[in-house]
Amino acid sequence: MWNADVSSSWLAGFTVCLSLIVSIGAQNLYVLRQAVHGQHVRACVALCVASDVALTGVGVAGMAQLLSARPGLARWLTLGAALFLLAYGLMALWRMAMAAGVRPVQPGQLAQRGALGVLSTLAAITLLNPHVYLDTVLLMGSIGARQPGMLKGVYVAGIACASLTWFMLLAFAGQRLKYLFGRPQAWRVLDGLTGVTMLALSGWLATGAWQAHGA
Repeated sequence: MWNADVSSSWLAGFTVCLSLIVSIGAQNLYVLRQAVHGQHVRACVALCVASDVALTGVGVAGMAQLLSARPGLARWLTLGAALFLLAYGLMALWRMAMAAGVRPVQPGQLAQRGALGVLSTLAAITLLNPHVYLDTVLLMGSIGARQPGMLKGVYVAGIACASLTWFMLLAFAGQRLKYLFGRPQAWRVLDGLTGVTMLALSGWLATGAWQAHGA
């Protein structure tokens, strides 16, 4: 029966997930690029949602408590995430610099890549980023672990709904903006904004990790 407790658990999962994934990150940018070029967009959305649900489920099942009990491990994960974001931010700024005077490939003109290649790249961007584990396993997982009994499953269902909503909106936006991104300036602005955001997040994570270590 759908009651107040079920609604509360579902809404908790939905809002926590949405608040964490609505940002300019490596995964979101990759999905946006695929949507602009119209290549395997549904498969990308499905993989992103599946990874959010699976990693949150692992956190709810107990990994979040393990990381909380071992602050050293959580700190190294945080520093790893900071390095990942630093590297991705520098790559984005490098693309912005190199794009000056270069005519980008128009949407629909990009060489078609196979689904396996596209999804392998997306899986690497998703699973090799330690920041993903901080968000899903540690933060969302620890909140879900506090839900009583079967409400843990309802919480994870809320995570799935929020993830699906966001990535569908991202894919829709990419398809609608494909003509805008036919202009060189649009990609340069996006790469510049992404680079600055990633560097800021990297510095914030690294500072927090060292402050926690010194505490």
